Amino acid sequence: MNYHRYIELDVINGPGNRCTLFVSGCEHRCPGCYNASTWSPESGHPVTEALIQRILADLKDSRIPRHGLSLTGGDPLFHGNCADILQLVQRVKAECPEKNIWLWTGYLLEDLTPAQKAVLDYVDVLIDGPFIQSQADPSLRFRGSANQRILELQPR
Repeated sequence: MNYHRYIELDVINGPGNRCTLFVSGCEHRCPGCYNASTWSPESGHPVTEALIQRILADLKDSRIPRHGLSLTGGDPLFHGNCADILQLVQRVKAECPEKNIWLWTGYLLEDLTPAQKAVLDYVDVLIDGPFIQSQADPSLRFRGSANQRILELQPR
């Protein structure tokens, strides 16, 4: 799996201080997407063990507490990303069980494959649905268009 950007301290993509990973790979190709550069799964840089260790260290850093990890892109549930994303969320929950995980996908919850649904066992909040430019609303929290849903998957 590749990624475009890692933000070690983000206050935009989810509540509180967060770590955010923008992965590569998306088949939705939504018109007006602000991350079109992430569509190709070959774009960006390979996710390495060193990056995963950095994410875990940042999540554990008590000097600047993070509420959790945000996974966006691209699409973390792009078929080529699912196995690696599953390993990442499993490690985060094993090593940082008090942290929450938010994930953005252009797929609808109802249409997910078994491999995609397996990731959701470790995700606390899912933002689903493609970005629809005609429904874009910059005043919406944590989503780009009105059709996208914020779904709490795990009890708080």
